[in-house]
Amino acid sequence: MEEYKMRRGEYLEERVPDLEATVEEYFGPITGTEEFNDSDLYVVGDPDNPVFTRIVAGAVSYSGKKDKLAVHFEERDLESLMETGDVDSAGDANDAKNDFLLECTGRDAKSRRESMKRAVEDDAETPDNV
Repeated sequence: MEEYKMRRGEYLEERVPDLEATVEEYFGPITGTEEFNDSDLYVVGDPDNPVFTRIVAGAVSYSGKKDKLAVHFEERDLESLMETGDVDSAGDANDAKNDFLLECTGRDAKSRRESMKRAVEDDAETPDNV
């Protein structure tokens, strides 16, 4: 499960007032919910794009902090896509992921990647067992 921050000064509920509808718009009907860090996330069990097998997305609340967007994309492997002739859908799936994350977080792929890289570097500098 990946968690994404919003841009400075922005909040998820302001950027996407109806997260459930946004998830359905990008990926298909919601089939249930799943708990993650004491928050209920939306599950799309049968996504519209054949590249995805399952998608879990939603807001995760933290005490004293801004909500984060948590997302997990389960995708079919390339071999499976080639067998069924769905390889052409991979580009659309990638666009849907990036457009969804941009709409929700206000951060493009490059900005999200740099933020995650900084988080990993910060974790590496923290001593273990302190």
